[in-house]
Amino acid sequence: MSTNLLLEDKNAVIYGAGGAIGHAVARTFAREGARVFLAGRTASRVETVAEEIAAGGGAAEATQVDALDETAVAEHLDAVIEKAGGVDISFNAVGLRNTTLQGVPLVDLEVEDFMRPITEHVRANFLTARLAGRHMTAKGSGVIMTVTSIPSRIANPLMGGVAVAMAAEEALIRDLSVEFAPHGVRVAGVRTQGMPDSGTIEEVFGIHAKAHGVTREQFQHMVAERTHRKRLPTLQEMAEVVAFIASDRASGIAGTIANMSLGAIPD
Repeated sequence: MSTNLLLEDKNAVIYGAGGAIGHAVARTFAREGARVFLAGRTASRVETVAEEIAAGGGAAEATQVDALDETAVAEHLDAVIEKAGGVDISFNAVGLRNTTLQGVPLVDLEVEDFMRPITEHVRANFLTARLAGRHMTAKGSGVIMTVTSIPSRIANPLMGGVAVAMAAEEALIRDLSVEFAPHGVRVAGVRTQGMPDSGTIEEVFGIHAKAHGVTREQFQHMVAERTHRKRLPTLQEMAEVVAFIASDRASGIAGTIANMSLGAIPD
């Protein structure tokens, strides 16, 4: 392989690999020389991603894993470590399980519905990061990453518990980093504006458009207008940033969240 590859000889586990974000990241990691281990709730979806990567000459294996099941995550990670000799990158792309909880005023939400993104999405990130962190800190190297969204930093109406979950995950990134970094493990995130080529974002935009009494296209235009480039980022743009941060060339990046809001949030 060419030494110009960002992730040559790296072993990467990607949770939620059957979704749009996981798919884009898995494909990009493989292109950059990583051996990718794809985990997801729906076997057929992660197997399709693995087949696509293999057809392009990459190395990929797919396994059905529910990221909320601690035992399943631990057993899968142990199997990867035994087979590959270790894990260098753990990337969590697990999506929200119920997007319909958005578009509802907070005063009309049941407590359980408000808490669901927190109890599920944050839990999945904690479980996968904690288990990967145990292995990585023991060997003295590794990178743990996830993706958040801009409601973690700005107030948008009708977000339900999603914004709170995103903010919690960014706090988790910082807390994991301050504990893991002295052991050679970097923890970081990427915060994006909505990526319209993701099916989930298309659905979410539709929900918010209906709540605001506009079309999905009009709502997307409204969101894009808040950015400096008057457009939204793409899945591939996100994946390229993730691949760089996961690489050894980004060794100075830890405990922070890369801003991919295209200027919607000034840092």
